[in-house]
Formats: sequence, structure tokens, C-alpha cells
Amino acid sequence: MIIQKELVDALFAQFGESDITRLSIREVGKLVAQIEKESGQEFIHMEMGVPGLPASPVAIAAEKEALDNGLAAQYPNIEGIPFAKTEIARFANLFINLEVSPLNCVPTVGGMQGSFAALLAAARTNPDKPYTLFIDPGFPVQKSQLHLMGLPFKSFDILNFRGDKLHDKLESFLKEGNVCSICYSSPNNPSWFCFSESELKTIGELATKYDVIVIEDLAYFAMDFRQHYGTPAVAPFQPTVAHYTDNYILLLSASKIFSYAGQRIGMMITSEKLRTRRYPNLKNYFTSDVLGHFIPYGVLYATTAGTSHSAQYALAATLKVVNDGEIDFVKVLHAYGEKARLMKALFLKYGFYIVYNDEDRELADGFYFTIAYPNLTSGELMKEFLYYGISAISLAITGSENLNGLRACVSFVRLDQMEVLEERLKAFAEAQQ
Repeated sequence: MIIQKELVDALFAQFGESDITRLSIREVGKLVAQIEKESGQEFIHMEMGVPGLPASPVAIAAEKEALDNGLAAQYPNIEGIPFAKTEIARFANLFINLEVSPLNCVPTVGGMQGSFAALLAAARTNPDKPYTLFIDPGFPVQKSQLHLMGLPFKSFDILNFRGDKLHDKLESFLKEGNVCSICYSSPNNPSWFCFSESELKTIGELATKYDVIVIEDLAYFAMDFRQHYGTPAVAPFQPTVAHYTDNYILLLSASKIFSYAGQRIGMMITSEKLRTRRYPNLKNYFTSDVLGHFIPYGVLYATTAGTSHSAQYALAATLKVVNDGEIDFVKVLHAYGEKARLMKALFLKYGFYIVYNDEDRELADGFYFTIAYPNLTSGELMKEFLYYGISAISLAITGSENLNGLRACVSFVRLDQMEVLEERLKAFAEAQQ
């Protein structure tokens, strides 16, 4: 141990929770910050999924210019400024191979507002279908959003249902007739597996068959570095369920792909079919029964009355240089993959194992990975790590059924900390003997 057990235990006790795995991501961050302050020991931070790269210079310059031009004094259009909507549509065409109109593209206050709006809208479409189905593990805050809205959800862990097994498992939920939407991320937070084309086809076809909306979280867009998705209009393109169904809402975020997290700017892309579709039940909550009108004017207007005017210009300007092929935005992100490769090698060296793999393919190196240690539960491992100046979150809060694993995020770990990480893992492993 490098930190006194009594100090860690005393600070944890202040949270009034006996099970450390129940702490939220932000609570873990707060606990670790307190331990660092009291002990004077810098942690290896793996708990927060926060960008670890500088923000896009193009975005910064564009936002400064927008502010200098007086945009801060003007309300933004609820549906988004034309510049942003046009470039989002171009991005979808060039990097997803998806033809959409700018009308189908709406800037949001980060991917989080996008998911809030999509989850709420889907749940209001049909009073007989209130449930969201999560394909877990996933981002825990999306479930928190549903709790906040008083909306029910179901979930299942994908671990034992990859490939051909997915169809029957997914259909077993959908045929009950009370599911309005399916929500998942790919690349997956926290496990970093990616759905295969056949799995996406299964999800899309079943969504069409049972008239369910797919809310696909692409926050880590193009970050499966086994393929290069960073050349506009050149295959391969980002895999998506949108190639297999018209019942889709795609959520993208500038936080990870452009490291523009502080300004809270994201993108929502809705299919033409859904944007123009009428759902009579929406009239119980809004003046219009058209989904594409309900989302911006019913949900976005009622929550934030639009997305930051200047941040939209930052997003649009960045998308434009990316769309024009002037910048390869994916190449910059490879730093995450390199850190993941080094870190996974260290964990494996000292007796850890990877919890989630990627079906029959080697798992990509990226923003997250999952780890476990023999004969330790996730709570035991999480607590032990704190004594060695290492922080991570339990897979339990992500919907995983695995009782042993932790999620490790690479973004805050510096390359100059790899030697320190190895020393601490070695000390940890020796203490387990």
C-alpha cells in the first residue's frame, strides 16, 4: 500500500454508503480528489471518461469569432443554426454513408441532452409502450435520466448474447409489445466492444418488425481503431443501425471526437421517417403530434431553449474542415489507443484479465477497457485499488451482470505515469500472494 488504509476508509465512510460499487462516477471522482488532497499522493485516474486531449483549435477560433460578432446577445434557433445543420448532414453523408437532410440534424447541449430528448420522446409516442430496453453494459447516466423522468426501462447484459444469440434474446423483450426504444453505445462504454454488421442488422430488422425506435449512442464515433473511418467519402464508414432500419435516432458528441467537452455541444440525427411521423399520443404533452417538431420545440425548448449559439459555430467550423478533408480527426484520437495498448499489457502482466472481449475479434484499443482480478469482487478490487493510488469504477453501475469487473478509462493517464502504474500494479499483485 502507498496510502494509509485508515485514511481511505475514513474518507469513504463520509459518503454514507457501505458498498463502494454504488458510488456514481462523479462521487468516485470526489472521493479520489479528497484522498489525493489528504495523502499528497497523485492517483492513476481511470474513473472519469473525460477527454485527455486539447480541444480543437478550429473550434476555439470559430467560437471566439462568433462571440466577437455579438452572438452571445442573440438567442439561437431552437432547431440549430443553418451552418451547423448543413455540416452535420454532410458529416453523416461523408463518414456514415447516410443521406440525410439538414432538417434531420439538430445540435444539442452535449450528447446527454440528445439522449434525454430521444428517450423522453420515444417514451411519449405510445402509452402502451413505455419501456426503454438497454443493451448493457452502458452509460449509467442514461438510466439516471429515465429515473428522473419517472420512466421504466429493461436491460440485459450482452456478454453471453453476441452474434447469432442476439436475435432471440432481443426478440424475447420486443415481442412483449411494451418497448418503445432500444438504447446502446458502439463502440461500447464501458467494454469497448463494437457491434458487428450482422448484429446491427439484427437490431435494425427487429426494430422495424416491432416498430421500436433505436437510440444509437455514437459518442465514440470512429474510435474503433482497427479500421480507419477518418477519410471523407471513402469506405469503410462508421457502422450504424441506420443502414438497416428507418427507426433510428443517432447521438454524436463533440466532447470525445473533437475534445470539445467544456462547451457542451452534441448532435442528434433523426431519420426522415421518424422526423415526419405523427404519433397521436404526443398531443397529450405538446401542441403537435409530429415527432420532428416535438423533440426541438417540445423537449429542447422546455429544457434549455436551444444550444449555445457560439458553440454551434465551433462545431460547424470543425465539421466543415473535417468534411472538406483538411483535417483527419481520427488520427488525432489514436493517442487513446496507444495508451490503452500499454495499460492493458501492464494489467495482463500482473495477473488481471479482460472481462469483455469482442466476439471472435481481438478487442480494439481505445478509450475504455474492462479488467478484473481472480478471486476479487468488483467492490473489493475497487477499494483495494484506492490503497495503491489507482481509481476506476465498478461495472455494476453500467448494467453489467459481471460481479468482478471494473471499467478503466485511459484519457487521464499520462504516458509519463506508465512506470508508476507498473510499480503500483506490481505491489498490488505481490500483496495478493
